[in-house]
Amino acid sequence: MLPSQLEMLRRLVATPSVSSPDARFDQSNRGVVELVAEWAAELGFAARIEAVPGADGKVNLIAGLGEGIDGLVLSGHTDTVPYNVERWTSDPFELTERNGNLYGLGTADMKGFFAAALHAVARFEPNVLRRPITLLGTADEESTMAGARALAEKGESLGRYAIIGEPTNLIPIRKHKGVFYVRVTVGGKAGHASNPALGINAIEGLQRVLIALETWRDGLGGRYCDDDFEVTAPTLNFGRVAGGDSPNRICDECTLDIDMRLLPGMAAEEVLVELSDQVANALDGGRWTFDVQPVGNYASFSGPADAGFRSTVETLCGCSAKTALFATEAPYLAQLGLETLVLGAGDIGVAHQPDEYVTMAGIERATDLYVSLIRRYCTEAA
Repeated sequence: MLPSQLEMLRRLVATPSVSSPDARFDQSNRGVVELVAEWAAELGFAARIEAVPGADGKVNLIAGLGEGIDGLVLSGHTDTVPYNVERWTSDPFELTERNGNLYGLGTADMKGFFAAALHAVARFEPNVLRRPITLLGTADEESTMAGARALAEKGESLGRYAIIGEPTNLIPIRKHKGVFYVRVTVGGKAGHASNPALGINAIEGLQRVLIALETWRDGLGGRYCDDDFEVTAPTLNFGRVAGGDSPNRICDECTLDIDMRLLPGMAAEEVLVELSDQVANALDGGRWTFDVQPVGNYASFSGPADAGFRSTVETLCGCSAKTALFATEAPYLAQLGLETLVLGAGDIGVAHQPDEYVTMAGIERATDLYVSLIRRYCTEAA
């Protein structure tokens, strides 16, 4: 017998699964995947745990229930972001209830999804399924999306329709922007600060780059626009600057980390060429060197082609599908031929924050919606 949804969430939160590009914080997600696989097996799923190539200790869960093709995929990531324990009111790994909210790391983003999905499946006897249900639990969505990338590269047919249970306040998301990380490095020459002629200050070079990129950023909005989004233009954020080691030494290297949010249809490769040209022009005539490198690229999502699927989900939710400024694994599921929407309990506004929470009412409502989707796409005649 399955644990209650509350107990499921308690055990999932208590199992650390932080993913981070910084090895000091990065952890395996195997513990969470094994829990979900165990519960899925109790429902009759045939569960596989597969290592993610090139990602030590990271695994994906692929669990199937029922026979046939063109079924429904319920997908979620099993990892969380890092955390600042001193900013939490309670232990981030201990599910804590206050004022009707369930606090804990990953409650909304997105361990609560697995409690909702599993309990939705539990309302059906396997013999009523005309088409299969597939449950996915992926690795490293919060850092590299290595788990979803591995599924896309493998190319296994998993079904026809997919729901990703990211926190959307149970409003379906039909498309979203992509995320493109770029690092700009400006090189100079170290020297004694008493005589500027002894060196080449990389910080001064980066200052020129920042001014040029601000102008370029402002121009992007005139060239690219999508009124479906709350922020209609692509964005460029100067997220981190690092350089120098002492005030009495001329800085010989400075780096700038950039976050860009690209609209569907914008090619990251073309954007990188433009950005590199801006850096080169800004430093033209100076003695600086520079390097521009992509650090991460998470694709935008332009939505499902099947209007009927979108309409059905909108009707069940009682609202129109919207767009999102954050990225998800939807593009990788779409590569597998899955008509995909994003729909889950919780608020993205509390994700990645101290005192992240979800409500039990939200999980129960998500469960009911997933039940309706299973009934429509897995038990009714096509």
